[in-house]
Amino acid sequence: MTTRDEWAEKVYGPAVRKAGEREALFATSSGTPVQPVYDPSDLGGDGTVHGDAPLQDGGGWDYLERLGFPGEYPFTRGVQPTMYRGRLWTMRQYAGFGDAEESNRRYRYLLDNGQTGLSVAFDLPTQIGYDADDPMASGEVGKVGVSICSIEDMNRLFDGIPLSDVTTSMTINATASILLALYCAVAKRQGVALDQIGGTVQNDILKEYIARGTYIFPPQASMRLITDLFAFCRDSVPQWNTISISGYHIREAGATAPQEIAFTLANAVAYVEAALKAGLSVDDFAPRLSFFFGCHNNLIEEVAKFRAARRMWARIMRDRFKAQDPRSMMLRFHTQTAGVTLTAQQADNNIVRTAIQALAAVIGGTQSLHTNSRDEALSLPTQKSVEIALRTQQIIGYESGVADTVDPFAGSYYVESLTDQVEEEASRYIDQIDALGGSLEAIERGFQQKEIQDASYGYVMQVEEKKRIIVGVNEFQSEEPEVQDIMRVDPTVGQKQSERLAELRSRRDGAAVERMRARLADVALSNENTMPVLIEAVENQMTMGEICRTLREAWGEQREFVIF
Repeated sequence: MTTRDEWAEKVYGPAVRKAGEREALFATSSGTPVQPVYDPSDLGGDGTVHGDAPLQDGGGWDYLERLGFPGEYPFTRGVQPTMYRGRLWTMRQYAGFGDAEESNRRYRYLLDNGQTGLSVAFDLPTQIGYDADDPMASGEVGKVGVSICSIEDMNRLFDGIPLSDVTTSMTINATASILLALYCAVAKRQGVALDQIGGTVQNDILKEYIARGTYIFPPQASMRLITDLFAFCRDSVPQWNTISISGYHIREAGATAPQEIAFTLANAVAYVEAALKAGLSVDDFAPRLSFFFGCHNNLIEEVAKFRAARRMWARIMRDRFKAQDPRSMMLRFHTQTAGVTLTAQQADNNIVRTAIQALAAVIGGTQSLHTNSRDEALSLPTQKSVEIALRTQQIIGYESGVADTVDPFAGSYYVESLTDQVEEEASRYIDQIDALGGSLEAIERGFQQKEIQDASYGYVMQVEEKKRIIVGVNEFQSEEPEVQDIMRVDPTVGQKQSERLAELRSRRDGAAVERMRARLADVALSNENTMPVLIEAVENQMTMGEICRTLREAWGEQREFVIF
């Protein structure tokens, strides 16, 4: 056989007619049709399939243009020349619950068991700027993350953990500047210079407007906090990643893989434009931008997604923003396995799902990784479940062999074709967003939200109709006893935090707090960078709620966007 069409007619077709083909939806998780076999004809320069191309003809596919070498533009194969031959990805398990002492014990346990970086989850009141004793926080304190109200809480959170020796990722957005101010204040208490601390704040408010909802301030005020943080870190905390532009929550809301990277990169474009408008030079801040993606069960599609995202970002930064520093073109990203894929039914199956997703993230070239735990569809994970999740990463890193060479799936006709297709579809979305005036304008019109809703509905209907099989959910069910060993947060944590706040307010310098409140209000209404005054405020023991109340009074609050 010399062409795929000839093979399909003379070999594949008769075999299917004789033996049949199993009933299945031969498509990726995002709905991209999957061919029975791939060959060089799939690597056309425009991403189309040329079914009659001879096998020896690559269809004009250019290796250096599309892949290049690791550590070189367009970074399709990875942002570092050595990738995991230099060192493995950072194993950064996302954790946080209850009060600071409880979370500190979990962090120290993970570090003792081989975790190489911290990842902090904050509770809902902390995410939206309320103290634990605020009526708005009732019933939510310490539930989905750790409660942080003051510098005293932050100091307890990192007790015995030298900030000079670890990097810390903080999944926080609307209050990211305040949490970074608290982190800087704790570092200073530990005697660590700010230019020696490293880590990341998520600091991605646009995806909150799209998919998640933990925003506080109107968009312009939120973008001002973000660009202030960019400028402050450029000058004072140079090893800090100033934003982790997140596709994870967009994907968790129901987006497809191309939508995830399209909407994420469109948001990144908006942040770059805002920083340039604020007077920053692209190569001064772009090397510290980072990204955060989810990883789902379709292993090949996820690998292709990561490779396409790297290539797209390199081209955007070079061609659109005229970046000169190669580091500005590197898409460095953290990955979390997909919480939305975990099932309450047959929870042990989630260990397998997580392993597949983690493997895809590693083959796709992630810089750091969190693996979800088996019981997270039921509750916060138990310590044993967290250990299994961490061991999953360690087995992939030390036993599987996939970390021994860079970009091991490169050259697969299927992987390269799918990488091209994901890039093409994602690029079409970015063009649509540009035509609407950019990411924020598209959000205000409900474009991204509507596209995600439609994709999510389509996927759910496929599951309902059993076109997609979810093991243990719509097929292969079994009777199971109720799970007993689940994590339960101490119900008194809210009361404890309220008592600590009362004690803090009784002994702090009230006059100094009032001066800081007035100073913060003045800075909020000026063009002065907000970060230095936020650090001074937390050092003077202003609480999270007091800071956010002052900023709410200055800037107002954002209400939910109405989708028409």
